[in-house]
Amino acid sequence: MDFALPPVGEGLLEVELVRWLVSAGDAVTRGQPLMEVMSDKATMEVPAAFTGTISATLAEPGGKITVGQVVMRYDTGQPTGPVAVEPAASVEAAAPVAAKVAAVTGPVGGRVPAAPSVRRMARELGVDLARVRGSGAGGRVLIGDLASSVRPAEANGHPVAKPAPVRPDYGTPGSRVKLVGLRRKIAEHMVQAKRSIPHYAYVDECDLTDLVRIRGQLKEPFLARGVKLTYLPFIVKAVARALKEIPVVNSTLDEGANEIVLHDKYHVGVAVAAPNGLIVPVIHDADRKDIAAIATDIERLSGAARAGKAKLEDLKGGTFTVTSVGNIGGLISTPIINSPEVGILGIGKVTRRPVYDDAGNIKPADIVYLSFSFDHRVLDGAIGAAFGNAVIRRLRNPAALLLPEEYGG
Repeated sequence: MDFALPPVGEGLLEVELVRWLVSAGDAVTRGQPLMEVMSDKATMEVPAAFTGTISATLAEPGGKITVGQVVMRYDTGQPTGPVAVEPAASVEAAAPVAAKVAAVTGPVGGRVPAAPSVRRMARELGVDLARVRGSGAGGRVLIGDLASSVRPAEANGHPVAKPAPVRPDYGTPGSRVKLVGLRRKIAEHMVQAKRSIPHYAYVDECDLTDLVRIRGQLKEPFLARGVKLTYLPFIVKAVARALKEIPVVNSTLDEGANEIVLHDKYHVGVAVAAPNGLIVPVIHDADRKDIAAIATDIERLSGAARAGKAKLEDLKGGTFTVTSVGNIGGLISTPIINSPEVGILGIGKVTRRPVYDDAGNIKPADIVYLSFSFDHRVLDGAIGAAFGNAVIRRLRNPAALLLPEEYGG
Protein backbone atom coordinates (compact mmCIF):
# COMPACT_ATOMS: atom_id res chain seq x y z
CA MET A 1 0.00 0.00 0.00
CA ASP A 2 1.16 3.52 -0.78
CA PHE A 3 1.63 6.26 1.78
CA ALA A 4 1.54 9.78 0.35
CA LEU A 5 2.75 12.89 2.14
CA PRO A 6 -0.33 14.54 3.70
CA PRO A 7 -0.71 18.33 4.11
CA VAL A 8 1.97 19.50 6.53
CA GLY A 9 1.22 23.19 6.97
CA GLU A 10 -0.84 26.15 5.89
CA GLY A 11 0.06 26.94 2.27
CA LEU A 12 2.96 24.43 2.23
CA LEU A 13 3.19 22.20 -0.84
CA GLU A 14 6.85 21.24 -0.55
CA VAL A 15 9.12 20.41 2.40
CA GLU A 16 12.55 18.91 2.94
CA LEU A 17 12.77 15.33 4.17
CA VAL A 18 15.17 15.60 7.10
CA ARG A 19 15.29 11.94 8.11
CA TRP A 20 13.35 8.73 8.21
CA LEU A 21 12.32 7.56 11.66
CA VAL A 22 11.53 4.08 10.33
CA SER A 23 13.08 1.77 7.74
CA ALA A 24 12.04 -1.15 5.57
CA GLY A 25 11.01 -4.12 7.67
CA ASP A 26 10.00 -2.07 10.71
CA ALA A 27 6.63 -2.76 12.31
CA VAL A 28 4.81 0.47 13.14
CA THR A 29 1.67 1.32 15.06
CA ARG A 30 -0.94 3.93 14.36
CA GLY A 31 0.28 7.36 15.45
CA GLN A 32 3.97 6.42 15.44
CA PRO A 33 6.20 9.09 13.80
CA LEU A 34 7.37 7.98 10.35
CA MET A 35 9.56 10.83 9.19
CA GLU A 36 10.80 14.27 10.12
CA VAL A 37 10.25 17.04 7.58
CA MET A 38 11.18 20.71 7.62
CA SER A 39 9.77 23.80 5.99
CA ASP A 40 11.29 27.28 6.05
CA LYS A 41 9.40 27.85 9.31
CA ALA A 42 9.47 24.70 11.39
CA THR A 43 10.42 21.04 11.76
CA MET A 44 7.65 18.50 12.31
CA GLU A 45 7.01 14.76 12.45
CA VAL A 46 4.54 12.96 10.19
CA PRO A 47 2.62 10.20 12.03
CA ALA A 48 1.43 6.85 10.66
CA ALA A 49 -2.28 6.57 9.96
CA PHE A 50 -2.02 2.80 9.93
CA THR A 51 -0.62 -0.24 11.73
CA GLY A 52 1.60 -2.45 9.61
CA THR A 53 5.08 -3.15 8.30
CA ILE A 54 7.20 -0.80 6.21
CA SER A 55 7.89 -2.27 2.76
CA ALA A 56 10.05 0.51 1.33
CA THR A 57 10.97 4.17 1.71
CA LEU A 58 10.90 6.06 -1.59
CA ALA A 59 12.56 9.40 -0.82
CA GLU A 60 16.07 10.38 0.26
CA PRO A 61 16.85 12.62 3.25
CA GLY A 62 17.91 16.07 2.13
CA GLY A 63 15.59 16.00 -0.88
CA LYS A 64 12.37 17.89 -1.46
CA ILE A 65 9.04 16.09 -1.27
CA THR A 66 5.60 17.42 -2.15
CA VAL A 67 2.14 17.01 -0.68
CA GLY A 68 0.47 14.02 -2.35
CA GLN A 69 3.76 12.40 -3.36
CA VAL A 70 4.06 8.70 -2.52
CA VAL A 71 7.03 8.56 -0.17
CA MET A 72 6.66 5.09 1.36
CA ARG A 73 5.01 1.70 0.95
CA TYR A 74 3.69 -0.51 3.71
CA ASP A 75 1.81 -3.77 4.27
CA THR A 76 -1.05 -4.18 6.72
CA GLY A 77 -1.39 -7.90 6.11
CA GLN A 78 -4.95 -7.35 4.88
CA PRO A 79 -6.17 -7.48 1.25
CA THR A 80 -7.35 -3.88 1.11
CA GLY A 81 -6.69 -1.23 -1.48
CA PRO A 82 -4.32 1.69 -1.09
CA VAL A 83 -5.27 4.57 1.15
CA ALA A 84 -6.25 7.48 -1.04
CA VAL A 85 -4.82 10.86 -0.28
CA GLU A 86 -6.14 13.94 -2.01
CA PRO A 87 -3.81 15.20 -4.74
CA ALA A 88 -2.02 18.44 -4.04
CA ALA A 89 -4.59 20.40 -6.02
CA SER A 90 -7.34 19.37 -3.61
CA VAL A 91 -5.31 20.45 -0.61
CA GLU A 92 -5.94 24.08 -1.38
CA ALA A 93 -2.87 24.25 -3.62
CA ALA A 94 -4.50 26.36 -6.27
CA ALA A 95 -5.54 29.27 -4.05
CA PRO A 96 -3.03 31.95 -3.03
CA VAL A 97 -2.02 31.83 0.60
CA ALA A 98 -3.44 35.27 1.31
CA ALA A 99 -6.83 34.25 -0.05
CA LYS A 100 -6.86 31.12 2.06
CA VAL A 101 -6.00 33.03 5.21
CA ALA A 102 -8.73 35.53 4.53
CA ALA A 103 -11.25 32.78 3.91
CA VAL A 104 -10.44 30.73 7.00
CA THR A 105 -11.16 32.74 10.12
CA GLY A 106 -12.30 30.00 12.45
CA PRO A 107 -14.80 27.17 12.86
CA VAL A 108 -17.83 27.51 10.64
CA GLY A 109 -21.06 26.26 12.18
CA GLY A 110 -19.07 24.46 14.87
CA ARG A 111 -16.94 22.58 12.29
CA VAL A 112 -13.21 22.61 13.00
CA PRO A 113 -11.29 24.03 10.01
CA ALA A 114 -9.00 21.38 8.44
CA ALA A 115 -8.15 20.01 5.00
CA PRO A 116 -10.08 16.86 3.92
CA SER A 117 -6.97 14.67 4.09
CA VAL A 118 -6.18 15.96 7.58
CA ARG A 119 -9.71 14.99 8.59
CA ARG A 120 -9.22 11.52 7.12
CA MET A 121 -5.93 11.04 8.97
CA ALA A 122 -7.53 12.26 12.20
CA ARG A 123 -10.30 9.67 11.80
CA GLU A 124 -7.77 6.90 11.15
CA LEU A 125 -5.69 7.99 14.16
CA GLY A 126 -8.77 8.21 16.35
CA VAL A 127 -8.14 11.89 17.08
CA ASP A 128 -11.05 14.22 17.86
CA LEU A 129 -10.31 17.41 15.89
CA ALA A 130 -12.38 19.43 18.35
CA ARG A 131 -9.74 18.64 20.98
CA VAL A 132 -6.77 19.62 18.81
CA ARG A 133 -5.36 23.11 19.00
CA GLY A 134 -4.83 24.19 15.41
CA SER A 135 -1.71 26.21 14.61
CA GLY A 136 -2.86 27.34 11.17
CA ALA A 137 -4.69 30.52 10.25
CA GLY A 138 -7.90 30.92 12.22
CA GLY A 139 -7.11 27.83 14.29
CA ARG A 140 -6.89 25.57 11.24
CA VAL A 141 -5.66 22.09 12.17
CA LEU A 142 -2.49 21.03 10.33
CA ILE A 143 -0.72 17.70 10.10
CA GLY A 144 1.85 18.76 12.71
CA ASP A 145 -0.96 19.42 15.17
CA LEU A 146 -2.14 15.82 14.80
CA ALA A 147 1.37 14.52 15.38
CA SER A 148 1.54 16.30 18.73
CA SER A 149 -1.92 15.09 19.76
CA VAL A 150 -1.54 11.36 19.25
CA ARG A 151 0.59 8.73 20.95
CA PRO A 152 1.60 5.35 19.48
CA ALA A 153 -0.91 2.63 20.26
CA GLU A 154 -0.08 -0.07 22.78
CA ALA A 155 1.21 -3.29 21.27
CA ASN A 156 -0.30 -6.55 22.55
CA GLY A 157 -1.70 -4.75 25.57
CA HIS A 158 1.73 -3.55 26.68
CA PRO A 159 2.72 0.13 26.71
CA VAL A 160 5.16 1.15 24.00
CA ALA A 161 8.58 1.72 25.54
CA LYS A 162 9.72 5.31 25.75
CA PRO A 163 12.71 6.11 23.53
CA ALA A 164 16.05 6.46 25.26
CA PRO A 165 17.34 10.01 25.78
CA VAL A 166 19.06 11.38 22.69
CA ARG A 167 22.81 11.69 23.13
CA PRO A 168 24.98 14.13 21.18
CA ASP A 169 26.19 12.72 17.87
CA TYR A 170 29.84 13.67 17.46
CA GLY A 171 30.23 11.80 14.18
CA THR A 172 31.81 8.57 12.93
CA PRO A 173 35.40 8.49 11.62
CA GLY A 174 35.61 7.84 7.90
CA SER A 175 31.95 8.65 7.20
CA ARG A 176 30.24 11.33 5.10
CA VAL A 177 27.21 13.13 6.49
CA LYS A 178 24.73 14.93 4.27
CA LEU A 179 24.17 18.57 5.26
CA VAL A 180 20.39 18.54 5.63
CA GLY A 181 17.55 19.84 7.75
CA LEU A 182 18.25 22.12 10.66
CA ARG A 183 22.02 21.75 10.30
CA ARG A 184 21.80 23.11 6.74
CA LYS A 185 19.53 25.96 7.82
CA ILE A 186 21.97 26.91 10.58
CA ALA A 187 24.85 26.83 8.10
CA GLU A 188 23.02 29.11 5.66
CA HIS A 189 22.04 31.52 8.44
CA MET A 190 25.57 31.71 9.86
CA VAL A 191 27.15 32.28 6.44
CA GLN A 192 24.67 35.06 5.71
CA ALA A 193 25.36 36.68 9.09
CA LYS A 194 29.14 36.58 8.71
CA ARG A 195 29.05 37.84 5.12
CA SER A 196 26.69 40.72 5.74
CA ILE A 197 27.52 41.82 9.31
CA PRO A 198 30.89 43.38 10.22
CA HIS A 199 31.34 41.76 13.63
CA TYR A 200 33.49 43.07 16.41
CA ALA A 201 34.12 41.39 19.74
CA TYR A 202 34.13 42.89 23.21
CA VAL A 203 35.12 40.79 26.25
CA ASP A 204 34.98 41.72 29.93
CA GLU A 205 34.98 39.83 33.21
CA CYS A 206 32.27 39.96 35.83
CA ASP A 207 32.34 39.07 39.52
CA LEU A 208 29.37 36.77 40.16
CA THR A 209 30.16 36.02 43.80
CA ASP A 210 26.91 37.52 45.11
CA LEU A 211 24.91 35.92 42.30
CA VAL A 212 26.39 32.49 43.07
CA ARG A 213 25.42 32.92 46.72
CA ILE A 214 21.86 34.10 46.00
CA ARG A 215 21.29 31.37 43.47
CA GLY A 216 22.49 28.82 46.03
CA GLN A 217 19.99 30.16 48.56
CA LEU A 218 17.08 30.08 46.10
CA LYS A 219 17.89 26.80 44.35
CA GLU A 220 15.99 24.52 46.73
CA PRO A 221 12.83 26.69 47.06
CA PHE A 222 12.65 26.92 43.27
CA LEU A 223 13.19 23.18 42.90
CA ALA A 224 10.36 22.55 45.36
CA ARG A 225 8.11 24.42 42.90
CA GLY A 226 9.38 22.31 40.02
CA VAL A 227 11.68 24.98 38.56
CA LYS A 228 15.40 24.51 38.00
CA LEU A 229 17.20 27.74 38.82
CA THR A 230 20.45 28.37 36.93
CA TYR A 231 22.45 31.55 36.43
CA LEU A 232 20.80 32.10 33.05
CA PRO A 233 17.51 33.70 34.28
CA PHE A 234 19.54 36.36 36.13
CA ILE A 235 21.60 37.01 33.00
CA VAL A 236 18.49 37.30 30.81
CA LYS A 237 16.95 39.73 33.30
CA ALA A 238 20.14 41.79 33.48
CA VAL A 239 20.32 41.91 29.68
CA ALA A 240 16.68 43.03 29.37
CA ARG A 241 17.25 45.92 31.78
CA ALA A 242 20.55 46.86 30.11
CA LEU A 243 18.75 46.97 26.74
CA LYS A 244 16.37 49.54 28.21
CA GLU A 245 19.34 51.62 29.37
CA ILE A 246 21.12 51.40 25.97
CA PRO A 247 18.17 51.19 23.53
CA VAL A 248 20.21 51.15 20.31
CA VAL A 249 21.48 47.66 21.18
CA ASN A 250 17.87 46.46 21.09
CA SER A 251 17.56 47.12 17.37
CA THR A 252 17.75 45.74 13.86
CA LEU A 253 19.12 47.26 10.67
CA ASP A 254 16.60 47.66 7.85
CA GLU A 255 19.03 47.65 4.92
CA GLY A 256 16.30 48.23 2.33
CA ALA A 257 15.12 51.43 4.03
CA ASN A 258 18.61 52.31 5.28
CA GLU A 259 17.19 52.71 8.80
CA ILE A 260 18.06 51.48 12.28
CA VAL A 261 14.86 50.17 13.88
CA LEU A 262 14.90 50.56 17.67
CA HIS A 263 12.44 48.14 19.28
CA ASP A 264 10.25 48.89 22.27
CA LYS A 265 9.83 45.19 23.13
CA TYR A 266 12.53 43.21 24.89
CA HIS A 267 12.50 39.65 23.58
CA VAL A 268 15.68 37.82 24.60
CA GLY A 269 16.62 34.68 22.70
CA VAL A 270 18.42 31.86 24.52
CA ALA A 271 20.51 29.52 22.37
CA VAL A 272 19.85 25.82 23.06
CA ALA A 273 22.01 22.93 21.84
CA ALA A 274 19.40 20.56 20.40
CA PRO A 275 20.34 17.13 18.95
CA ASN A 276 20.13 18.39 15.37
CA GLY A 277 21.71 21.80 15.90
CA LEU A 278 21.46 25.12 17.69
CA ILE A 279 17.95 26.52 18.24
CA VAL A 280 17.14 29.94 19.71
CA PRO A 281 13.78 30.01 21.53
CA VAL A 282 12.75 33.46 22.72
CA ILE A 283 11.80 34.74 26.17
CA HIS A 284 9.17 37.25 25.11
CA ASP A 285 8.79 40.43 27.19
CA ALA A 286 11.71 39.45 29.41
CA ASP A 287 11.68 42.93 30.95
CA ARG A 288 8.20 42.32 32.38
CA LYS A 289 8.89 38.89 33.88
CA ASP A 290 10.42 38.08 37.23
CA ILE A 291 13.26 35.61 37.74
CA ALA A 292 10.86 32.73 38.47
CA ALA A 293 8.87 33.33 35.27
CA ILE A 294 12.05 33.59 33.19
CA ALA A 295 13.43 30.39 34.75
CA THR A 296 10.17 28.60 33.99
CA ASP A 297 10.20 29.83 30.39
CA ILE A 298 13.83 28.76 29.89
CA GLU A 299 13.14 25.26 31.20
CA ARG A 300 10.00 24.86 29.11
CA LEU A 301 11.47 26.25 25.89
CA SER A 302 14.82 24.47 26.14
CA GLY A 303 13.09 21.18 26.90
CA ALA A 304 10.83 21.55 23.86
CA ALA A 305 13.81 22.50 21.66
CA ARG A 306 15.86 19.48 22.73
CA ALA A 307 12.87 17.21 22.11
CA GLY A 308 12.32 18.68 18.65
CA LYS A 309 8.94 20.09 19.73
CA ALA A 310 9.69 23.81 19.60
CA LYS A 311 6.73 25.85 18.38
CA LEU A 312 7.15 28.43 15.66
CA GLU A 313 5.85 31.26 17.85
CA ASP A 314 8.54 30.46 20.43
CA LEU A 315 11.31 30.95 17.86
CA LYS A 316 10.21 34.32 16.47
CA GLY A 317 10.64 37.94 17.43
CA GLY A 318 13.97 37.94 19.27
CA THR A 319 15.71 41.33 19.66
CA PHE A 320 18.91 40.13 21.38
CA THR A 321 20.45 36.70 21.99
CA VAL A 322 22.30 35.06 24.88
CA THR A 323 24.33 31.90 24.35
CA SER A 324 26.21 29.93 26.98
CA VAL A 325 28.87 27.24 26.85
CA GLY A 326 29.69 27.55 30.52
CA ASN A 327 28.02 24.27 31.44
CA ILE A 328 30.28 22.49 28.95
CA GLY A 329 33.48 24.49 29.37
CA GLY A 330 35.37 27.39 27.92
CA LEU A 331 36.11 30.89 29.19
CA ILE A 332 35.77 33.11 26.13
CA SER A 333 33.91 32.77 22.83
CA THR A 334 33.23 34.92 19.78
CA PRO A 335 29.57 34.16 18.98
CA ILE A 336 28.06 34.95 15.60
CA ILE A 337 25.25 37.49 15.70
CA ASN A 338 21.76 36.08 15.23
CA SER A 339 20.77 38.20 12.23
CA PRO A 340 18.89 40.57 11.96
CA GLU A 341 19.76 41.44 15.56
CA VAL A 342 22.80 43.65 16.19
CA GLY A 343 24.27 41.99 19.28
CA ILE A 344 24.79 38.70 21.08
CA LEU A 345 26.25 37.76 24.47
CA GLY A 346 28.31 34.62 25.08
CA ILE A 347 28.63 33.32 28.65
CA GLY A 348 31.73 31.37 29.72
CA LYS A 349 32.05 29.04 32.67
CA VAL A 350 32.10 30.44 36.20
CA THR A 351 35.49 29.92 37.83
CA ARG A 352 36.64 30.60 41.40
CA ARG A 353 39.93 32.43 41.66
CA PRO A 354 41.72 34.87 44.00
CA VAL A 355 41.14 38.60 43.41
CA TYR A 356 42.03 41.82 45.20
CA ASP A 357 39.24 43.67 46.99
CA ASP A 358 39.00 47.46 47.34
CA ALA A 359 41.25 47.36 50.43
CA GLY A 360 43.97 45.49 48.58
CA ASN A 361 43.31 42.18 50.30
CA ILE A 362 43.13 38.90 48.41
CA LYS A 363 39.82 37.08 48.57
CA PRO A 364 38.13 34.27 46.58
CA ALA A 365 35.66 35.32 43.90
CA ASP A 366 33.43 33.64 41.33
CA ILE A 367 34.39 35.13 37.96
CA VAL A 368 32.82 34.76 34.52
CA TYR A 369 33.88 36.20 31.16
CA LEU A 370 31.20 37.90 29.08
CA SER A 371 31.88 37.78 25.33
CA PHE A 372 29.87 40.26 23.26
CA SER A 373 29.67 40.42 19.47
CA PHE A 374 28.20 43.59 17.93
CA ASP A 375 27.25 44.80 14.46
CA HIS A 376 29.75 47.59 13.76
CA ARG A 377 27.40 49.16 11.22
CA VAL A 378 25.09 50.07 14.11
CA LEU A 379 27.16 49.94 17.30
CA ASP A 380 30.58 51.49 17.84
CA GLY A 381 33.04 50.28 20.45
CA ALA A 382 32.04 52.87 23.05
CA ILE A 383 28.39 51.82 22.83
CA GLY A 384 29.34 48.17 23.13
CA ALA A 385 31.40 48.92 26.23
CA ALA A 386 28.56 50.95 27.75
CA PHE A 387 26.16 48.06 27.21
CA GLY A 388 28.65 45.59 28.68
CA ASN A 389 29.03 47.80 31.74
CA ALA A 390 25.24 48.01 32.11
CA VAL A 391 24.96 44.21 32.12
CA ILE A 392 27.88 43.74 34.53
CA ARG A 393 26.59 46.35 36.97
CA ARG A 394 23.34 44.45 37.31
CA LEU A 395 24.94 41.02 37.60
CA ARG A 396 27.19 42.30 40.39
CA ASN A 397 24.06 43.36 42.30
CA PRO A 398 21.73 40.39 41.71
CA ALA A 399 19.40 41.16 44.63
CA ALA A 400 18.10 44.15 42.69
CA LEU A 401 17.12 41.81 39.84
CA LEU A 402 14.65 40.20 42.21
CA LEU A 403 12.88 43.52 42.72
CA PRO A 404 10.59 45.46 40.35
CA GLU A 405 12.46 47.72 37.95
CA GLU A 406 11.18 50.89 39.62
CA TYR A 407 13.33 50.05 42.64
CA GLY A 408 16.37 50.93 40.56
CA GLY A 409 17.69 47.49 39.58
